[in-house]
Amino acid sequence: MPYLFVHFREKLTPDGEQVHFAVSENGTDWKALNGGKPVLTCTRGDLGCRDIELVRLRTGGFVILATDLCIVRHMDAGHNVDWRQLNHAGSKHLSLWRSDDLVRFSPQELWFSGCGDFGCLWAPEVFFDESSGTYLLHWSATVRETGFEHMSIYCCTTKDFRDFSPPRLFFDRPTEILDSHLVRHGDTYHLFYKNSQNPSGVMHATAETLFGPYEDDEAFTARIQTMRDPGAYEAPTTFVLPDGRWCLLLDFFGCEKEKMGYVPFLSPAAGNAAFCRADEAFSFPYGFKHGHAVEITDAELQRLTAHFS
Repeated sequence: MPYLFVHFREKLTPDGEQVHFAVSENGTDWKALNGGKPVLTCTRGDLGCRDIELVRLRTGGFVILATDLCIVRHMDAGHNVDWRQLNHAGSKHLSLWRSDDLVRFSPQELWFSGCGDFGCLWAPEVFFDESSGTYLLHWSATVRETGFEHMSIYCCTTKDFRDFSPPRLFFDRPTEILDSHLVRHGDTYHLFYKNSQNPSGVMHATAETLFGPYEDDEAFTARIQTMRDPGAYEAPTTFVLPDGRWCLLLDFFGCEKEKMGYVPFLSPAAGNAAFCRADEAFSFPYGFKHGHAVEITDAELQRLTAHFS
């Protein structure tokens, strides 16, 4: 079972904050496509993108979504970034591309939520709701109501990624939260997110219905807090390996910039959140940053490999 991983790279040049592809035949050993160079380069908005999501449409074709932001362009001479300012007045768009075959793409679009009260629109992810036949798009944002000081998870729905419902609050906590990842296994909805403090780290919550209420998994939190510097991990994403094991990837940013990237964890089965760190089971050509792995067909793998070789 092959996979495609869409992601960006943490570099001190803008070419890192573009759409990058990597493929794997088993979900653990990854190879960069296009020689590690971007497969899509932003030409609109902030001229860069982060937090990249790939959606396989039920009607055929694909959509790529990403945060419209290039951090390198906002660094001072010492490579420092004013994240508070970006939370208040960062990009209010999401970048969007469309494709029928993963090798040819429509021009970059800038999608706007229609709500002028957002301070930023970051970390988009998409969940397909079987019961309604709609895609739930969720993202991290600050809002004017709280003085742009509190990050929460907002959402809207769409059937075609052209018309969207008005945005609404999806998930919140007393502390700032961001980087939501939502999947369903069996009858349980699993929500992973980054909590800013008390404690700082990636959290796991579950619910019986899509809109909750979600209950935090205390055992998962306890395991995360045993790691060195748990607050230095973010951007959770998961996928299921061919043998049924559940892979959780956490983006580690607490190191030298160009050495940042995803760290793998494994559990025995999808829906079982008893993850153990598994660095030795995975190989990456470089540090993948905030993205998503999706299953692809053998034919799609061959087409991608041939086109981006």
